[in-house]
Amino acid sequence: MALRRLSRKKQTKVFSNIDMSSLMDLAFLLLITFIISMPAIEQGISVRLPQANTNVLPSDKKTQTVTVDATGKTFLNSKEISMEDLEKTLGLLAADEPETAVLVRGDERLDYGRIMEVVKILYKVKITRMALVTQAD
Repeated sequence: MALRRLSRKKQTKVFSNIDMSSLMDLAFLLLITFIISMPAIEQGISVRLPQANTNVLPSDKKTQTVTVDATGKTFLNSKEISMEDLEKTLGLLAADEPETAVLVRGDERLDYGRIMEVVKILYKVKITRMALVTQAD
């Protein structure tokens, strides 16, 4: 009696398509993450701006942003800075690029005099392109 081998050869199938659903899920997850995190990255310091009718603000690379938060801390482009250093830094920027624009963002709970100190510095260093940022109605 002859003994036969009982093993069977498995045939492998070649798939001609790729399952893209997990890749699409990952892409949408990254997209949602960036949509949620971009406003926080862009603005940096959280301030409650006063409301008013507004126009479109300039957004070129020469534009600097001075922010004064509710506690009175002053920031230049999201970095904390003293008023003396702000004057020196803006003076150097104005000397290098006379067309430098400065956006002044101040918390609505802040004393008006603190914003005027920043405006006086801008006037002193001869920055002529300046805007007070408000929240649109």
